Amino acid sequence: MSSSLRNFLITRAVLTIPMVIILITMVFFVMRILPGDPIRSELGPKATEEQVEIIAERLGLNKPLYQQYFEFLWKMITLDFGNALTQGERPIKDELLERLPATLELTIPAMALTAVFGIFAGAYAAKNRKKGQDYGLRLFSIAIYSIPIFVLGLVFQIIFAVRLNILPIAGRMDPILLINLETPTNFYVLDSILTQNWAALKSALQHLVLPAVTLGLALTGVFIRLTRVNMIEMQESDFITAGRARGIPEGRLTYKHALRNTFIPILTLLGLQFAILIAGAVLTETTFSWPGMGRYLVTRIQLRDYNAVQATIGVFALFVALISVLTDILYAFVDPRIRY
Repeated sequence: MSSSLRNFLITRAVLTIPMVIILITMVFFVMRILPGDPIRSELGPKATEEQVEIIAERLGLNKPLYQQYFEFLWKMITLDFGNALTQGERPIKDELLERLPATLELTIPAMALTAVFGIFAGAYAAKNRKKGQDYGLRLFSIAIYSIPIFVLGLVFQIIFAVRLNILPIAGRMDPILLINLETPTNFYVLDSILTQNWAALKSALQHLVLPAVTLGLALTGVFIRLTRVNMIEMQESDFITAGRARGIPEGRLTYKHALRNTFIPILTLLGLQFAILIAGAVLTETTFSWPGMGRYLVTRIQLRDYNAVQATIGVFALFVALISVLTDILYAFVDPRIRY
């Protein structure tokens, strides 16, 4: 690794730290400004003031706000997220470790579907510019991007789960099969393969199809349009014209030479869209009752569980920052002209 690239990575890592701190600080204060109390949410409307004060003292919620903030900040720095304030007061780290694999198992296939389908559909539209295929894909890209994720998910549930009854409507796996599945990683697909539990693998893949396709298709429209625009510009460049003059097949010029040279803006979008996919996972997981971090976040917001909400958003922020740095690193491999 060159010294310039190493210095760039160090700089990016250092700049990531204040970004994450600012984000979790905003969440800390916003959660306390919003109406609602985690203690009363847990105890119910009949809770007495004495009960509320006892639990507030035990959880440290009766301390001055600045003291709560610095204690929370130190716990985040040491990755000690503490306990959830509601529903059993479990360690938040344990709850996130249970749900993070579920979110990643949903997001990674969705990202792969978004990238592969969106990029190649955009290249195909550019190759057939001003033809029926081009108009059809452009219309599809606008329509699919305009539909909210939860609406798209509900439509797929009605068609494939209710009407056709060929895919499950919610969850990650058949509960009966889950009882007999060893889950060392909590990635159900991977665990099924490692333990050679093929019935569980089939169930995990069936449950994954609808939420992954919903989440992935929702963002393909952006990639189709971006790839198409850059491909059309690239097809008019001198080296593509020279390739046609030499008799190189149009398909090879499109998918090998032109597509490779348009990958820089696409790669930038991939990094940005991964963050949007994680945000979209909140709606997708809620729609399909997928037990991931997105659904966990929604539940904890409803309960005004300060600790759990802050920790979950902090983990999301770290993932987005990591993906951003990895995207910058990939630039140097995609385009040799780029050096830091």
